[in-house]
Amino acid sequence: MTHMEFSHPYFGAFFMFVLTFGAFIVVVEIARRIGRKLARLDTEKLKSTLYECGPEVTKQPSSISVQFYLMALLFILFDIEIIFMFPWAVDFKVLGWFGFVEMILFILLLTIGFVYAWKKGALEWHSIK
Repeated sequence: MTHMEFSHPYFGAFFMFVLTFGAFIVVVEIARRIGRKLARLDTEKLKSTLYECGPEVTKQPSSISVQFYLMALLFILFDIEIIFMFPWAVDFKVLGWFGFVEMILFILLLTIGFVYAWKKGALEWHSIK
């Protein structure tokens, strides 16, 4: 049977991580229970009423097109991947041929992903009719 060694250099960090994670779970659970007790459930009628002389409230669709999220995800993905090329360009001479081959493989992978998204129609903006 092994004993736990408290003199390990990272034991304090691990202990703080476990303690913080436990505190986070407890605080989230307390906030959830308090929120459920204090929340007003009859606000839908109030939201639908007229305010002073404003227009009558109409229900709007509760969902946004998935195409918007897909386009945003692709933009962020390719934007972050382009940012990875800047450190490579700065250290191009230091990395030598190994770095060059790695970047060519990276660009090839980007191109495959771009062509796949293009063929699937992810870059087409479909209008809702």
